[in-house]
Amino acid sequence: MRNARLRRVDEGLRQYVRGYKARRARSKSKAIFIGVTGSSGKSTVTALLGHILAGHGSVYPQLLANTIKSLAATLYKRMKKNGEVDYVIFEAGASGVGSIKPMAELLLPHVAVVTMVRLEHFGAFKTLENVAREKRALVDALQPGGFAVLNADDPHVLGMAAGTRHRSVTFGLSERADYRASDIRAAYPDRLRLSIHWRDGVLELATPFPAEHFWLPTAAAVATALELGVPAETIAARVATFQPLANRCEVLVIDGGPQFLVDTAKAPWHSLNLALDMMAKATAARKRIVLGQISDYAGSTRKYHYAYKTAREIADQVIYTGDNAHRSGAGQADRDSGRFVELRTPQEVSDHIKRTAVAGELILLKSSANLHLERVALAWTHDVKCWVPVCGKREGCGTCGLYEVPFELHRDYVRQRRRARRWRRLRRMFSGPR
Repeated sequence: MRNARLRRVDEGLRQYVRGYKARRARSKSKAIFIGVTGSSGKSTVTALLGHILAGHGSVYPQLLANTIKSLAATLYKRMKKNGEVDYVIFEAGASGVGSIKPMAELLLPHVAVVTMVRLEHFGAFKTLENVAREKRALVDALQPGGFAVLNADDPHVLGMAAGTRHRSVTFGLSERADYRASDIRAAYPDRLRLSIHWRDGVLELATPFPAEHFWLPTAAAVATALELGVPAETIAARVATFQPLANRCEVLVIDGGPQFLVDTAKAPWHSLNLALDMMAKATAARKRIVLGQISDYAGSTRKYHYAYKTAREIADQVIYTGDNAHRSGAGQADRDSGRFVELRTPQEVSDHIKRTAVAGELILLKSSANLHLERVALAWTHDVKCWVPVCGKREGCGTCGLYEVPFELHRDYVRQRRRARRWRRLRRMFSGPR
């Protein structure tokens, strides 16, 4: 009990010191600070905006690790290591009620971007109004002279412009949007193209994204960059060369084998149809859909029933995996014919696809991150040996990097790798100049 109290005190002191260092570093920086939040699309906005701004100035984007701890480390440690930059972009994620406000008050953004309000983390928020209130904290923390970039098509986001003293601009499909997206078209293998109408004309964009729904993060990033004074021609060129994020409709084409659309970073119910629509519009000789965990609806048989009914009209085969694979509602005829396959683990899915793959077929891997279904695609290009069904790690397998090491050896492997790095540093210290 005493040790537990000491650990809490120690962590509290560490947190106080981190916060003090972060606030001090933030107050000294001359960078333009940009905060990005929203129920979906914020990681892509952060990464794409960072890529666009890198063609205009120096930039430090912090995405995926979107907590107060990672923000503090960005401000007092990583920014110092990278030197003074022109722009800092931070993705602010909501883990529960009151989680964004302290991040916003530490970041003190000059620009706040809000993509959408949807009912993710249902257990924590319960209602859309609660989600909107949480996201609004980023807008409320804007610095004097700053501005908000808001989704004109989402009433909960658009409502954030009310009652604020800051300027706001909007993006969306709506005619009233300051940056209006139109002519949106994508049908894999043809990538997303769209037009952005704004006060100075029309900006035509060719993107690397495989689906139409990526118009939203593209429009949000482009609107922000234009407001910051980046030339339109620079934006178009940078968008065309962007490398999409891993596990967010990532495309992996195997020579002589299948093509994968890897969408395994998250699977909120509100966006599941976007992935299925992407598959419906895609052109391929054969299509298969692998569905794992639906976020926040692990126990909802109705959700899995609906997803299967939709998926079976699109794909030649639907594969359910994970602890909820039994909730598909697939009939015996579909099971007997192979239209539906129920498999418990990602390794079983991988083995099944390896046995039955057809050259050129298109396979969608869709799940929340806990199953790490990206391993099914990685197994075609790497010797995947980590097949534990649920490892507990939040980052994707590419970020973890240990997928070629059996899970039970991860701890020893990391310890040995850390020890080897220390020895290399010591040797460099004592070897002297050459």
